[in-house]
Amino acid sequence: MDRRNWLLERRATVEAAYDAEAPLYDEHPYPAETQRRFVERLVATCPQDGIVLDAPCGTGQYFALVAAAGRRVIGIDQSAGMLAQARARGIAVALHQVGLQELRFEGDFDAAMTIDAMENVFPEDWPPVLANLHRAVRPGGHLYLTVEEVPENVLDDAFAELCSRGLPVIRGEVIEGDVAGYHYYPGRPQVASWLEAEGLAIIEHDTEAHEGWAYWHLLLHAG
Repeated sequence: MDRRNWLLERRATVEAAYDAEAPLYDEHPYPAETQRRFVERLVATCPQDGIVLDAPCGTGQYFALVAAAGRRVIGIDQSAGMLAQARARGIAVALHQVGLQELRFEGDFDAAMTIDAMENVFPEDWPPVLANLHRAVRPGGHLYLTVEEVPENVLDDAFAELCSRGLPVIRGEVIEGDVAGYHYYPGRPQVASWLEAEGLAIIEHDTEAHEGWAYWHLLLHAG
């Protein structure tokens, strides 16, 4: 199979999975204390009445936190189902159905957050997605990014299994049945390299470990 067509298929599967999960998504939360702390830290960098981009926003679980701090929020998501849940909260200034790859904002935000999402971004799309997020934020603004991590043996096993099926994969890509359709785990050195190339400086980071996986939380300064 051609890699480009395979990736298009994977992206459609991811979108369909989130559409299907949207109505019940908030009924199955996982521990997010570190996420909340980083969102609070991000919002605190914004001026009063500043505006935050939540990209993708999912069901809008952090809209209330942003609004309670006196800031405004705009959400984007490629999933119509997730946006319907976010819209029902009645908090966001605006919501747009668009993917991270298609973002075209130009310095419209004081800050941006991309939570629980980069694991669905293909390696080819990481640099342009980072560029899109960077461009959306005003110079001197901040971004909050989460990067999902799994053990190296999981990546080795997945790569071997997917290659045996003749799929055009890159190491780090995982398909767990059809859970969200696709995950990519680039590893910290690669992420750090992409951030440096984009001019995004890590000013704070933390790791939140769970059984068999972890999140690397990054607060970034947009130069």
